[in-house]
Amino acid sequence: MTTDDHHLCTAQPMPAQTATRKKRITLGLPACSSTSDRRFPLTPEGVDILVRQGFDIRIQSGAADSIHYSDANYARYGAEVTSRQEALQSDIVIHMAPLGASDIKMMRRGAMLLSILHPEQLVDYNVRALLDRRIISVAIDLIRDRQGNTPFYDIMMEVDGRASMAIASTMLASPEHGKGILLGGVAGVNPCEVTILGSGIAARAAAASAIGMGAIVNMFDNDIYRIRESSRLLGPGITVSTMHPRILEKALRGADVVVATAQHGAPQIGADLASVMKSGAIVMDLNYDESPSFPSLRAVDISTSGQIPPGKSGRCCYINLGNAVPRTAAMALTNTFLSLMHEIISCDGVTDTVKLLPGIQGAVFTFLGKPVNRRVADIVKMRPMDINLLLNCS
Repeated sequence: MTTDDHHLCTAQPMPAQTATRKKRITLGLPACSSTSDRRFPLTPEGVDILVRQGFDIRIQSGAADSIHYSDANYARYGAEVTSRQEALQSDIVIHMAPLGASDIKMMRRGAMLLSILHPEQLVDYNVRALLDRRIISVAIDLIRDRQGNTPFYDIMMEVDGRASMAIASTMLASPEHGKGILLGGVAGVNPCEVTILGSGIAARAAAASAIGMGAIVNMFDNDIYRIRESSRLLGPGITVSTMHPRILEKALRGADVVVATAQHGAPQIGADLASVMKSGAIVMDLNYDESPSFPSLRAVDISTSGQIPPGKSGRCCYINLGNAVPRTAAMALTNTFLSLMHEIISCDGVTDTVKLLPGIQGAVFTFLGKPVNRRVADIVKMRPMDINLLLNCS
């Protein structure tokens, strides 16, 4: 072999040198722009796991202040602390509340947005901004796992249910804003009565907390199979019933706490029934965004009210209970996002993620410039497209 031949041979790069590394996915965490949503999707420990899996994390400075984690906490685990614009220009952006048009216009074309679907908060120009930027918008609360469960929705409902009883207990015990009484009572003093409308995950979580505190709990739902299952899971400490008008009215009259949760065909509690509740009763609606259960009562956002309004100011209905415990919500959401991100990184790009994961397909509401969710399409007065047709063309 000549010297020139040897030079040509040694000049050839080894296969390991020529192999292209798989592009790392950037994940943006901008601060939540909604005053009524203090939840944050990832804790620093969650960021650490994602960085090790191959994500580049960009977090807006101060974004996690609501859950009492500093920028340094995230930087220590490999996150890049950036401006809001840089966080929004990531491949995937997580923002719990719907983004405004100005933020959407800063996003990279064709990026993925993970948020909660709040159709009542979406407006025409925000949806059109998503379409113009060809954003793949995914409602995390609609994502299903391989068993057909909705992990994000379920964990948020469980947090809401647990939070409702913790907050109600504090409200009742307050001598300034409540009755100055214990939810569970003491020897010789009757415990409080809690009436729960619905028997799903949020209702069971609220009931379990109330029973644990020693309260008397009544649960109502017209789904016989669900209330039977709730009775089996919660044990003898709960009384379950269908929503028979007379039995429901009796329970509302004696209730110190009333919690409304999601249920199929749930009747609204009108002004006539709301008026029979005793003075100082704490009313909470965990399903307010979908359909207010107490339309005659003034809604008070527990996460922004600052303090508990005095009982003498008139009866009200508290909403957004999970936002009052944002750090617990962040830890619960982190566990769920870690599972989702593990599946996403196994796919080659965000478009393929939608193609390969059926549980995400049903949660998409805008896809590459087209609305694919009926409720979202109605907002911009467009016909919803079949996502399967768009996937075949992409």
